[in-house]
Amino acid sequence: MQQTIAFFDFDGTITTKDTLLEFIKFSKGKFRFYLGFFLTSPWLVALKLKLVPNQLAKEKVLTFFYRNCPEEQFQQYCSSFNAEALPALIRPKAVQEIARLKEIGASIVIVSASPENWIRAFALSQGAELLATRLAISNHRLTGKIDGRNCHGTEKEARIRQAYTLSEFTAIYAYGDSSGDKDLLALAHFPFYKPFR
Repeated sequence: MQQTIAFFDFDGTITTKDTLLEFIKFSKGKFRFYLGFFLTSPWLVALKLKLVPNQLAKEKVLTFFYRNCPEEQFQQYCSSFNAEALPALIRPKAVQEIARLKEIGASIVIVSASPENWIRAFALSQGAELLATRLAISNHRLTGKIDGRNCHGTEKEARIRQAYTLSEFTAIYAYGDSSGDKDLLALAHFPFYKPFR
């Protein structure tokens, strides 16, 4: 019996925009969003110049916006974002492709560098598994740090290999849109780069 699995990047592939940026703007407002990115810009410039790793730069941004945020309040932000903002960011062609793959019996897995908190509800709605960045929590508050490694680049491949025995699948699909998806796409028999534009 043929076993088929499909791995989808989320930001820019299933969605039209980076949902981390959209989530911050939604939960904190535009003024604080732009102020925060101005104040953390040295880290973002260093990231662009490849002077610091992706995880460190992301943690600096997360720390600025969400350090000490109560976990319950953060989840409320996520629920509101899912209901009010995320639907407009979803690419219809991506949802159609997920449905098509499910019809042929494929397992669907969303693999994202964005935090799992606001992707989980969408993944459930699509009958998809989720591998994504996890945020560190201490005393029911966000620390601003990432729990483990940022699910980006080579970490996407590592998470997939940890969760699935790829040799069991005779057809592997992968969908991505950036250099951070290179390792994800390399796993597939059928890789698709920027497929839903």
